[in-house]
Amino acid sequence: MQGTQSPSSVSTKLQRIAEVARQKPGVALTAVGHHIDIDLLKEAYRRTRKDGALGVDGQTAEEYAQRLDENLQSLLDRFKSGAYRAPPIRRVHIPKGDGTKTRPIGIPTFEDKVLQRAVAMVLEAIYEQEFLDCSYGFRPGRSAHQALQALWDGLMKMHGGWVLEVDIQGFFDSLVHVHLRSFLDQRVRDGVLRRAIDKWLKAGVLEEGAITRPTEGTPQGGVISPLLANVYLHEVLDKWFEGEVKPRLKGQAFVIRYADDFVIAFSDESDARRVMDVLAKRFAKYGLALHPEKTRLVLFRRPATRNDPPRGAEPASFDLLGFTHHWGKSLRGNWVLKRKTASSRFGRALHRVADWCRRNRHQTIRLQQQRLTQMLRGHYGYFGIIGNAAALGRFFYEVRCCWRRWLDRRTGRHTMQWPRFARLLERYPLPSPVVVHRFYPRAANP
Repeated sequence: MQGTQSPSSVSTKLQRIAEVARQKPGVALTAVGHHIDIDLLKEAYRRTRKDGALGVDGQTAEEYAQRLDENLQSLLDRFKSGAYRAPPIRRVHIPKGDGTKTRPIGIPTFEDKVLQRAVAMVLEAIYEQEFLDCSYGFRPGRSAHQALQALWDGLMKMHGGWVLEVDIQGFFDSLVHVHLRSFLDQRVRDGVLRRAIDKWLKAGVLEEGAITRPTEGTPQGGVISPLLANVYLHEVLDKWFEGEVKPRLKGQAFVIRYADDFVIAFSDESDARRVMDVLAKRFAKYGLALHPEKTRLVLFRRPATRNDPPRGAEPASFDLLGFTHHWGKSLRGNWVLKRKTASSRFGRALHRVADWCRRNRHQTIRLQQQRLTQMLRGHYGYFGIIGNAAALGRFFYEVRCCWRRWLDRRTGRHTMQWPRFARLLERYPLPSPVVVHRFYPRAANP
């Protein structure tokens, strides 16, 4: 491509947008769409995954790249003139939990992903000046492990307390377009950008050969969807809690949110129960419903001394971001907040391994070893945190058992007994558990 600006030049452009947004807090910006030019589209193309599933047009990234300059220029012209038509989202269902349930995922076309990425880059530069520190999901430089660390620090500082574990039913399918447009109006009123967003909200969903036109929600899988979801919950939850709820509380409280997954921690029980009572009404006002069984208030207070048992008839725990959080003893004998792989996530990961082994047991041992190595390292890359060694070790053991079981079945003669499998592992070893994330306590023990 000729005359392509470097990513740093595009970054400078986005920084200028961010600076304007920072200098004009609370002001609706009306002229930001012109920042989306051919150079920004090229950078959006560079950031877009090239190996993703295909949209309704069946076009691959490789096919799109064959005439990249021409395709991007055409995309830009249609975007600026309003002639761009958002294609339907292809909906597929992927296994959830243990594989008995599924959840829907929307798959845009490759070109649509590029344009969504470009618009998201501009909106992100604006809204990063608005979003609060309590939100972590789908934001630059903010990860799930940072959210886990913030949760650890907050609960250790408060010595535990009451934790409100919240589950929003069908969040991405329930976003009310009227409310979302109202929230966007507060910061972005550029006609070109808003026209494109409206088209994505109204884009049909192709499922089993039929196209439906949903009047609510934003399809999961779209590049723009996580950002719009953050805008929605920033208004419904984050700003409301920080600006209206916290000043009225008697004790300490904080919220940790990753996309639509969040918990609220309180030092005072009466505060926790008051917020729990009003939270459902607050969400219902904006078309959202809390799951009646998965939303619960947990007594999660740390024992006062080393010798005290955890308070309550049973050890308290709650789940967030794939981990079960519970109190346990440190090596020095102090009560500390510990994390282990949540049983649902453990089962889901093991189900994926078993399903892959079943479908690929005819492949060579070398290929199977390479793929299982990737899966194990990916698991360690997320769940490999201090204090989770037992769950990592169990997962490593279960993966080996699973591999042996399906190797034993592929001939039908049951010849892969453990002694033979142990010799096979010497030649084709799998990676042992490793702690990847070594965040250490920043909250002091009393």
